[in-house]
This record gives sequence, C-alpha cells and structure tokens, in this order.
Amino acid sequence: MQSLKRLFPDGLAGRIVLLLAMTILVANLIALAVLNFQQQRFDRQASEDREIERIAALIPAMEAVNAQVRRVIARDASTRFARVRVDDAPLLTETAADSRSRYIAQGLMETLKREDVNVAIIDRPIPPDAPERRGGFRTDRVIAITMPLSARNGQTEWLNVVTSGASRRPGRVDGRPFLTVLALSLFCVLGVSIALARHLTKPLEQLSRAAEAAGRGDRAARVPEGGAREMRKAAQAFNAMQVEISQFDAQRMRMLAAVGHDLRTPMTSLRIRAEMVDDEEQRDAMVRTLDEMTVMADGLISYAKDGQDSEKMESIDIGALLTQICEDRGAACNAAPNVQVTGRRVGLGRAIGNLIDNAKRYGDAATVTLAQDKRQAIITIDDNGPGIAPDRLDAMFEPFTRGDDSRSLETGGAGLGLSIARTIIVAHGGQITLENRQEGGLRVTVTLPLRRSS
Repeated sequence: MQSLKRLFPDGLAGRIVLLLAMTILVANLIALAVLNFQQQRFDRQASEDREIERIAALIPAMEAVNAQVRRVIARDASTRFARVRVDDAPLLTETAADSRSRYIAQGLMETLKREDVNVAIIDRPIPPDAPERRGGFRTDRVIAITMPLSARNGQTEWLNVVTSGASRRPGRVDGRPFLTVLALSLFCVLGVSIALARHLTKPLEQLSRAAEAAGRGDRAARVPEGGAREMRKAAQAFNAMQVEISQFDAQRMRMLAAVGHDLRTPMTSLRIRAEMVDDEEQRDAMVRTLDEMTVMADGLISYAKDGQDSEKMESIDIGALLTQICEDRGAACNAAPNVQVTGRRVGLGRAIGNLIDNAKRYGDAATVTLAQDKRQAIITIDDNGPGIAPDRLDAMFEPFTRGDDSRSLETGGAGLGLSIARTIIVAHGGQITLENRQEGGLRVTVTLPLRRSS
C-alpha cells in the first residue's frame, strides 16, 4: 500500500494528468473489447450469409436434374468445411428456436421464395487430435439445413447440409492498430492535459508561495487575481486578509510605541522630583526604580519598531551577516559559506545581535556557528553562563521575562530581548529554541528557511 502511495503523484497537476491517462486507457480497453465482440459477430454473420448464398445457388441446379445427378452434385459441392447430401429422410423436421437459426432460415426462405426450410445450430464433439482443440473448445457448432427437393419417380428427396460456419473460434483482433491509436491518443491528450494542468495549478502555486511568505511575516505578499472564478475569489480573499492583518499589526505597533513615548514624559518629571528628595536613601531607590521604568519604556519602543515590516524582503548571505555582527560584538564565529536566506537584513541583524548580547551579558562569551541542511539554515549561539532552569526555558520568550528575578541595571535589559528576537525570527518563517548545554552554559538555536531558487 505504501509503495502505491509513493507512485501516486503528490502534486495536483500530476494527479490530473494521471486521471486523464487512466481514463483514456480504460476507454480504449473497453473499445477494444467492443471491437472484438463486434468483429466476431460480423464474421459470424458474414459466414452465415455466404452459406445462404451458396445453398441458394445450389438449389436450382438440383431441382433441374434427376436423383442420380443430384447426388453427384451434392458430392462435388461438399468441402472440408461443409457436407452436402441428398437423402430420403430429412435431417431436421423444424427450425430451432434460437435467433441465429431463425435468421438463416428466414434468409433462405426469402432468397428461394419458399417456406419449407428448416435450420438448426447443433453442437458436436471435436476429436481430441483436431486442431480446434488448441483453442480450448471440446465441441464444435455446426449449421444443419434441411429442405425438400421436387419429387422424382414419386419419391420426395431431402437436401441435408451440415456446415461448420458456426464454429466457435477464439476471437483475435490485430493489436497493432489498436496500440498505435492508443499511443497517439495518449500522446495528444497527455500533451493537452499537461498544459491544461499547469495552467490550472499555477494560481494555486502562486497562492501557496504567497501564503508561505505571509507566514514569514511578509505583509506585502499578494496573489495575482487571475485564473478561474474560484481561484480569483481565493486570491481576493487572501489579499484582503493580508491588508487587514497589516493594518492590525501597524495599529498594534503604533499603540505600543505611543505607550512607550507617553511614559517617558511622566517618568522624566518624576525623576526631576525624585532628585529633590532630601533623604538620600529614598532618593537613590526612587531613581533606580525610575531608571528601570525608563528601560522598560525604551524596550516597548524598540519592540514596536522591530515588529514593523516596512523593510523589504531580500536575499541575504546569512554567513556574511553573522560574521559582521560577531566582529562588531567581539564574538567567535564559525559560519559555513554561501548560505542564502530571504529576509530583512536589519531585522535579522537586530534579532541575532540581541541573542549574542544576551550570551555575552549572562555568559561572558558567545560562540556563533552556522550550518545548513537541505531545507534550512541552522544558527547556534553558545555561552558559558549558568544556564536557565529547565522549567523556565519556554517562559523566557514572554515579554518582560528575565533569567534572574532582579532587574539590576548592571545586567541591563527589560526582558524584551528574547521576545523581540522570537518575533523577528518567526516573522521570517523560522524557529528559535533554548537548551542547556551538558558542558555548561546555554545554547540558542535559530533555524531559517533557505532561499528558494527561482
């Protein structure tokens, strides 16, 4: 069953072509069976018609001569396939009830203009050494015909004819013309069907690519609104969805940025007032709190900016980008060459820069490695820090969540770095995971889909 599934085309175009090919093949096989049946029928009818003509030509000659000459004519008319005899008794007394017997009898009566003709189809055994046995038949069907001749010397004589014109032969149709017609029909129809299938599935392929781009966060991805009515409606619905999502994202980010900006003014006023507090201990505590709130507000603004998609998607050599980022931050880098992805250069640089900054801040050093498989680029960032409790690994991607519970300005940040990085990576169709290394430290793994070759 699995092997059959592997042979079945996965694409819609391939399935359409296979369906048409199977339809043509089945239709031609049915036509071959009908042709075979009709050929046997026509051959049988032609044999019966020849027998009618032969007997119709024989009767007038026999009616014109005496009994002795009749027997001579009958003997000379007998062949390997037909036995003609003039007897004193009839071989048949009535016509058989089957349609073939009635057909032959009717033809003879119409030709000879007489009503005293009897016909029957009779099965007789075939000798074991007869050639007919090779066809798998044990009996041979013969046509028996009986009609009276005009009386001579006061005694009625009967013409009895037994012919093998009804023999059952295995029907064989010459397969070469059939195969030629089948090959030509398959070639023509498959050529048309392949072109038609590509035409029909092209809008689906465009929709699939646009959906993948939208999954990577490309809100500018659109589908051409062409093709069949159903495809036009699907394209219009997708494009409308992209517009609505883009407007929603833009509104959400503007709100976050506005909140961050609006918080700065009261916090600046509070800081001025805090500086006027006489109690030094309370003043320092208030200033530290306000500084932490400022970091959080700046993080909100940064989060909103990095969530926007104004930057265009382009082809990026991720290895060169990683090398530049590591050089700017003093991190070790081991990048495979010529690894191409599609994305926003500034956004990816911001995300990976955040991850390296976290590694250096909490783990003293960062080691970046780039590899690739058949479908994606794989970036790992290792540090030598204390790691993160296993039950908190997933929660680290939530906004305002940090590895330590304190918000010390010495370690900095508002707990938005990983959240910003995940937002950017997911918008590029990638994934980001955290795991503790066995030798100590934290490993961040980022996967990005490789650029599709056009």
